[in-house]
Amino acid sequence: MLREVCFLLLFTTSLSVDITYRVKENLLPGTFIGDIARNVTLPSIRRSEVKFSPLQKNEFSDFFNISKKGRLYLAKTIDAEITCKYNTECFEILEIAVLKKKSFVKILEVKVIIEDVNDNRPDFQEKYINLQFYETDGKGTKKSVPNAVDKDVGFLNSQITYRLGNIHKQFKLKTDKRVDGSSKLEIILTEELDREIKDTYFVQIIAKDGGTPPKLGVSNVQIIVTDENDNAPVFAQNTYNISLNNTHQTRKPIVRLQASDIDAGRNGKVSYHFGTKTTPLAKLYFKLNNATGEVFLSNDFSFNKKHKYLLYIDARDGGSPSMSSTAILQINIENQDNGSPSIELNFFSQTNEDTASISEDVDIGSFVAYVKVIDNDIGNNGQVSCELEHEDFILQPLDDKKYKIVVKNAIDREANSYIDFNISCQDRGTPPKTAVRKISIQVTDINDVKPQFSQESFQFFTYENGEPDFPIGLINATDPDLGAGGQLTYYLLNSTENIVPFRISNYGFITTTQPLDREKQDRYRLAVVVKDNGTPPLKNTANVIVEIMDKNDNVPYFTFPGVDPFHLKVHYHPQRQKAITTLRAYDRDSQLNAFLQYEILEGNDKKLFSLDMYSGVISFSRSVYNIDAGFYKLNVSVKDSGTPVLSTTTSLTLTLTVSNSTSKFLTSRHKLSTKEIPVNVMVIILVAAVIVSITIVVSITVCIVRRNHRREILYCERREQGQKFMNQNGQSEYGCNPMSPQSDSQEVMLTHPGINSAVSQATLLRKELYHDSTWHGSPLQSHRQNICQGTNQMALHNSLAAENFREREDMLTSSDHFSEKSTMSSYDDSGHGCSDGNTILYEELPASLSSSLSSSLPSSPLLPPPHPQTPLPPPSPPPPPISSSKSLLLT
Repeated sequence: MLREVCFLLLFTTSLSVDITYRVKENLLPGTFIGDIARNVTLPSIRRSEVKFSPLQKNEFSDFFNISKKGRLYLAKTIDAEITCKYNTECFEILEIAVLKKKSFVKILEVKVIIEDVNDNRPDFQEKYINLQFYETDGKGTKKSVPNAVDKDVGFLNSQITYRLGNIHKQFKLKTDKRVDGSSKLEIILTEELDREIKDTYFVQIIAKDGGTPPKLGVSNVQIIVTDENDNAPVFAQNTYNISLNNTHQTRKPIVRLQASDIDAGRNGKVSYHFGTKTTPLAKLYFKLNNATGEVFLSNDFSFNKKHKYLLYIDARDGGSPSMSSTAILQINIENQDNGSPSIELNFFSQTNEDTASISEDVDIGSFVAYVKVIDNDIGNNGQVSCELEHEDFILQPLDDKKYKIVVKNAIDREANSYIDFNISCQDRGTPPKTAVRKISIQVTDINDVKPQFSQESFQFFTYENGEPDFPIGLINATDPDLGAGGQLTYYLLNSTENIVPFRISNYGFITTTQPLDREKQDRYRLAVVVKDNGTPPLKNTANVIVEIMDKNDNVPYFTFPGVDPFHLKVHYHPQRQKAITTLRAYDRDSQLNAFLQYEILEGNDKKLFSLDMYSGVISFSRSVYNIDAGFYKLNVSVKDSGTPVLSTTTSLTLTLTVSNSTSKFLTSRHKLSTKEIPVNVMVIILVAAVIVSITIVVSITVCIVRRNHRREILYCERREQGQKFMNQNGQSEYGCNPMSPQSDSQEVMLTHPGINSAVSQATLLRKELYHDSTWHGSPLQSHRQNICQGTNQMALHNSLAAENFREREDMLTSSDHFSEKSTMSSYDDSGHGCSDGNTILYEELPASLSSSLSSSLPSSPLLPPPHPQTPLPPPSPPPPPISSSKSLLLT
């Protein structure tokens, strides 16, 4: 096949043509024409790095195929007689883009010359010709015969030489050239004819072209001796040049051609016809009147197609054979209208007519499209400039009315998947004409965005002991890429040293693979990896913390005592502390499930021991006596605060021995609860209670009588012992007790000089000596609420003799919560426990004052010596034991 290709590679110095190839017509499709990559010089670029792509689309570009590596092939068979013009160099300019990867390098103009093959023999329109010579014709008489036509367009292949065959000495053939290059054939009479000798001759006109090998055409001529049409029509001029503008009307003739023939009769009647060299397009656009020679515009004519047309007009007479002559009509088109330019686009990667496709990773400066502007107007009407307005693309000029679109800025598909912009081209006419072409760029996706989690870290909470596949939480990630680049896969990043009991689905759900035990591990740190399925795959990592919440699934157990039962020997003496030992327990659970509480279940019938429910400290709950010595078995339990509550028990045996110094008889100074007093003491308490009740009734009666008789008498008793009250300024003043019916109780606060700083922080009671018995200052309100509400009491009990007081046996304590009101008050309605004899005085203080007073007392449980200016009241007999009170009194 390569032998059938004949091409000549020319490296011309032309600025517009880079390579020239020659190819013969009639070659089969697929015939190799040339290797552009080898025949063109591309500086600093290797041939393997470049690609070639045709740009323009026209009627000739379909004849060729160009591979990406630059090899030029024939796409279909070319017929030069159809494609090319007569006796004119036939070629096609191919515009080929040279690309390096996705970058534009340059545009090559490749000239392909189509060489004519001598595939047509000269052809006579008339195969048989009849000539007539008059026998009167003399020597040198000429008779014209039709010439042959060779359809080949090549110069040599269409050059015809003529000769006579079957030569007769009476005739010879003369050949002359016409203005159109065709031959004028004449048979010349060399001798006079004698019709009586011979009236018919047969000769052959043999036409031979100049091709290799030459081809022949034959026309048989019959010569009859008779009269002859020996003159051809003659035009007034050989060439006509006509200018035509767009205002010309189709019904008006462009020109009228006229030829004359001096022959008479039919031999002198002339008709007009398009010559064989007139192109089909010209025959379509123009009409010729055969009789008159007038040329008209056809209805299909367009002033925007071409600027010049050539028409070959033949004038033929009516003789036999007919004689003809040819004139050339050149029509120049002058379009006075300013037509709008048109824009042609050729994309590097095209999806449809106006849409190109580029990848978002395209390099800046990459070639996108080739733009060609067509404007057939002349002058300023045909001068065109174009522009493109878009931030990501730019229009760069290549040549006159030729541009390329290249990438200006980086493209991001996630920001814009489709990019639309317009190219506008405007001529310089008045007014200017503008053409606009909309271009759409479809941006194809690459995997350039890695998946993103909805947050940097995740934290989930779940309870222990759940079933496998229990859901923990959802991890959410997104990826804006398309296709596989947006499809996500999740997995946990495990190591051989750290295998976690979790798994994650492709949708991001984290579930357990086995039950969890908080006591083994209460927190898991996971690394979740999300990966897309793009090429190359991109991934991201998020930290996940799973907090295991506790369930009450562990029973507390004792760490001390460590054995059950546990024996402990305890020796009691007055100087020892009350604490005996401390129970220790542990619960592997956490928070409320591990908040432990201790309790004595059995073995504390005498209430000798107390167990702090929170600290686990076992201590003596009261004073210990010789009768308390012995063996005790305590069953203790510890329980947690979970749901459900779990507990455990143990036994603690105590052997208690009591020192001799503690074996005293019980006196009135021992204050024991009802459950602690022996049976023989209970009788004494009951008798004392009856006596106190009678005393209260009598006292109430006396008070009522005294109130009725001394309603308006104010009694002020100044105590000799120098009882003083502190005023609001911290100074001493006497306390006056108004004896009036309105005063049912006396609220008195006894203070000690050692605690003045604490008392000064409170508002003290004072009574002024007014007849209206009105209190001034801040009166201390009488509390009538149940003492069980938690009132802090300060009780000062002056019981024994003055010498006992000087021995600092009085003690000041804060009572526990009372379960009932004190029975030592002489007034049932006062609620303050105040007696008539001044031997026992109580005052209920607010909680804030009580705390301030307690903090201001010395660290020693005994009060300091009395102030010399503050005499104490005389001693009074101690009251009977109060079984219902839990107060600790100063004695």
